[in-house]
Amino acid sequence: MKILLAPDKFRGSLETDEVCTAMASGVRLAFPEAEVVSVPLADGGEGFAKALTLNSGGEYISLVAQDPLRRPIEAAYGLSADKRTAFIEMAAASGLGLLNETERDPMVATSYGTGQLIADALEHGVESIILGIGGSATNDAGTGMAAALGFRFFDKNKKEIFPQGGSLAEIQSIDSSGIHPKLPDTRITVACDVTNPLYGANGAAYIYGPQKGASPQQVEKLDNGLCHLSEIATRTFGRDTSQMPGAGAAGGVGAGVLWFLNAVLRSGAAIVFEQTQLESQIRDADLVITGEGKMDRQTLSGKLVLGVADMCARYNVPVAAVCGTLALSPEEIKETGITYAVSVIDRPLSLEDAQRNAFALVEQATFHLVRLFFYGK
Repeated sequence: MKILLAPDKFRGSLETDEVCTAMASGVRLAFPEAEVVSVPLADGGEGFAKALTLNSGGEYISLVAQDPLRRPIEAAYGLSADKRTAFIEMAAASGLGLLNETERDPMVATSYGTGQLIADALEHGVESIILGIGGSATNDAGTGMAAALGFRFFDKNKKEIFPQGGSLAEIQSIDSSGIHPKLPDTRITVACDVTNPLYGANGAAYIYGPQKGASPQQVEKLDNGLCHLSEIATRTFGRDTSQMPGAGAAGGVGAGVLWFLNAVLRSGAAIVFEQTQLESQIRDADLVITGEGKMDRQTLSGKLVLGVADMCARYNVPVAAVCGTLALSPEEIKETGITYAVSVIDRPLSLEDAQRNAFALVEQATFHLVRLFFYGK
């Protein structure tokens, strides 16, 4: 009897591999004879690189890089077992989670640290890079990342400037003559699950700027800067990416990776499913257990949990879900294709207590779910 575990992280409580470990413990308590296979999943945000690295049997490379405010921090990325692919996430060096509430300022925040991680991977001789851009603190359209890779930016007086969200409107020319020599020959795929354009009412600044600390006045300046940069970059690279779906992802990094890295944008869930060979694991499973921190209406339009459920339906494999908070009606759960969905919280519990005891709660919920599924009790 094969039970496949394929959850996302429980944000603020457990990383995806920890969720797998807790679930596996619960399964074994309920059904000791079961074969348990864990495939930790993630979308393009925090935990993305870890999930891909773990599933590839690879290793982590640590280095000192700049955080969004250019302070030195220790950051890491993953390297596949064959050393040919690097797994990088913006959250590691340019993430919003690296700043406290008072430090968040997309006018000055930079993606430079992400560029440093990419440059280090290039020095390791990788042939391809998979980059997750979720959870960024920046609104610089990836210009900081580009600067770390050798692109140079100049103002109207031909003076070199360091690109940040607040200085994009000053850029008048871009010089790519000094870029990292290995960059043009490296295949770069970027995980992107949003469809926002670069600028405008639905663009990076207006939709995501406020959560990164931007005031209404700053949002307008950031949007104008993105619009201006788009004109300069289109003239420089001969390619207008500003209105492409996903261009506004991660503060405009979606557009930036197309300009500076000649990257391809793909769904983060699709990348993870492919890299983990999830479909082949589902084919012969007797039960799949997925899950995430909160299942609500956003789950219905998400890619990860729904993607797992859709894949299970293809092979007539039953799928259940364990989540921190369950905010879907029975009808909505049925709509997802999930057979059972249970919350780890079965009694009054504060958020702090739930997060502190998350491992035991996931273990217990999985135990009861497996007992219910196989024994009806």
